[in-house]
This record gives sequence, C-alpha cells and structure tokens, in this order.
Amino acid sequence: MWALLVLLGAASVSAHLQDLSFDGQKVFRVIPQNDEQVEILNFLASIMEVDFWQPDSVTLVRPKMQVDFRVEAEKSFQVEDLLKENGMVYEVLIDNLQAALDAQFDSKARTASHSYEKYNNWDTIAAWTADIAAQNPDLVSRSVIGETYEGRPMYLLKMGKSGPNKKAIFMDCGFHAREWISPAFCQWFVKEAVETYGKDTVMTTLLDKLDFYVLPVVNIDGYIYTWTNDRMWRKTRSKTAGSTCIGTDPNRNFDAGWCTLGASDYPCSSTYCGSAPESEKETKALADFIREHLSTIKAYLTIHSYSQLLLFPYSYTYNLPPNYQELNSIASAASKELASLHNTKYTYGPGAKTIYPAAGGSDDWAYDQGIKYAFTFELRDTGRHGFLLPESQIKPTCEETLLAVKYIANYVLEHLY
Repeated sequence: MWALLVLLGAASVSAHLQDLSFDGQKVFRVIPQNDEQVEILNFLASIMEVDFWQPDSVTLVRPKMQVDFRVEAEKSFQVEDLLKENGMVYEVLIDNLQAALDAQFDSKARTASHSYEKYNNWDTIAAWTADIAAQNPDLVSRSVIGETYEGRPMYLLKMGKSGPNKKAIFMDCGFHAREWISPAFCQWFVKEAVETYGKDTVMTTLLDKLDFYVLPVVNIDGYIYTWTNDRMWRKTRSKTAGSTCIGTDPNRNFDAGWCTLGASDYPCSSTYCGSAPESEKETKALADFIREHLSTIKAYLTIHSYSQLLLFPYSYTYNLPPNYQELNSIASAASKELASLHNTKYTYGPGAKTIYPAAGGSDDWAYDQGIKYAFTFELRDTGRHGFLLPESQIKPTCEETLLAVKYIANYVLEHLY
C-alpha cells in the first residue's frame, strides 16, 4: 500500500488545475468508523490534492462523520483501491464532475438578462442591484460599503419603507465562492419583498416596521473566478505575503476565536484564516458596516450551502450562548416552517456541536457584537449535487428558505431589544 501512496503523491501538485476540465473527477462519500480510518483520510489528503466538500477540511474529520471529497480523475481509481483495501465503505456521489457542472444549467441557451431561476454571473447581479433599486425607489436603495481585493464595489441593498427609528436585519450571501445557490437566495428574497409588499401581510408588516440590509455577494472576486476559471474555488482572491497560494476563507477571518478551532494558519488551506482578523477587504467592509449600525441591527443571517442546516452560535467554542434556549426554539420553528412547503428536512443547533468547530465565522462575531439573533443557513442539498445544485432547484430552495427567513424576521420584530 505505501508504494501505491508514494506514487500517488508524486504527480499531484503539478497537475493542480492546469486545464480546469473537471472531466472524470469524482466526489466520494465515506463515513470513517474509527480513528484508523480517519488516519487513512488524513494520509490521503497529505499526499495528494483532495478537495474536502464536507467538512471543509480533513482536520475536522471525526469517526462516524459523513465526509464528502473530490479527487482528480487520474487519482480516482487509486483512491477507490485505497478505500477498499482499508475496508472503508464509500459511495461515489458524483461520478463525473464535468457532467454535473454542465447539468447545473438547465438550458444551454444562456441569455445575458437577469433571471431569478438561473444562476447569474456577477455583472448581471451588479446590474440587477441598480435596476431593482431604480424600479422600487420607495422600498429599495443601493449603496457601496467597500471594495474587494481586486477593486470591485460591494453593493448593499437596503429594503424597507422609510420611517423613524427603524430596527434592521442584516443578511448576506456568497461568502464562499462556489456556493452559487446562496447569492441566488439573496436575489430571490429581494424580488419577493418588492413583489409581495402590499399583498402579503407578513412581508408588508416586516418592511413597514423593519429595514433589511441585503449583501447579495460578499466574496465577489471569488464568485467571478468560479465563473471564469475554477468552478470549485472557495476563498477570496487576495495574495498572502510569503506564499504563492491565493485567498483566505472569509468565514474564518472574523475576530471570533480567530484561527483557533477548525481554521488553518496555512495559506494553501481551504480554511486559511488570513494574516489577521479582518485582513480581507471584504470581511472588513462587512464588519465595519455592522459596527457602524450596531444600535439598529437586531439580527444577522448568513446564507451558505450545502447540508440543510440552520445553525446558531457558537462555532468557535463548544460553550452554549446565554440565550441558547431561545435560539434553539427559533431554529426549531423556522426549520418546521421551511419543511412545510417541500418537506425538506433541516438539522438545527449550535455550530460546533451540530456539525464541527469553525473559528472566525461571521455569525459568532455578530453575536459577540451584541446581535442576539444570529443564524447561518446551509441550503440544499445534502450532497447528491453538493455545490452543483441544478437550476431547477433554485425556485423550490428559495421558496422554502424564504418561509424560514420570514419566520425569524417576524420573531425578531416581536422581540425587539
């Protein structure tokens, strides 16, 4: 076996994403049964390029945990041999990643125009932010809260009827570049707000009494890169001094247990925490905006994928937050609302205990700033498509998620502090 592994490692680094066809790449799911099997996965990751989808890094793998990872085409048979040899039960979730990539788009005819039921590239989303504000001047306004590492403006939409002393809910999407369903939801939410204001009593009340700040894409540079170069890119696109590896995980870059559990100080890691808290221009812009509006922002919602989870603090520690009972009952009720439409089952609970520890996340940071209601959504699915959710699932995913978000927003409105 060891000879096989040494052979495996030799070619892995040089071949990394030169051609970026994902033809023949596979996504495996294994559930290691014991520490020895966890070690096998660690070893595999140490000698070859393995892209961990769930959890985010091999360091987070524990016995009995479901682990999804992607490997290059020419390695996949050797990986299967290695798993078999060590008695590990596995399944191939995606047999050919390129085919799954192509299948995300429901029709080959791509128009440049914006659609709520298709994945839109950044230029289309940016134009849409201007249009939706121009078309709905009494409900929506657009501002710029900062710029990305590559110098792009970060557009924020503010939604709500103007009124005195209004409290607000902040929602962001697109932290991790490859999680395309996330920005799709932020766009859908804005559409629903403007289309149902004055018709749907809950939405009308929410917009009359609260403001919503919606940041449609946090990691714009990374998102663009997933459209142009590497669909599987996760991090920002910043350069790190002394390293040739690019990017920081923006959701490990906040000052909340920064770079402790579940984050890496190795710049090439997919969970690299950055050179310091808020080292990324994107996370700093977001954090600065929230700090400036702390007196009004009463809830923070961040939208990710995939896993069908509704999480709340903490992720950087196993300690429970002071209002744990309240957060847990909100998450329970919101998950029930979500399931009422398409019967999609969500798991809920505090991040570290429910999935795995992850330090430096935006939800923990917002909570520690005094925002009592902080939630992370991990949208569809549970791994069948993973980050490559087909466009046919955008509408049902957004419809059900909207129910949960409305539930949380209404709860916050009734429990202002």
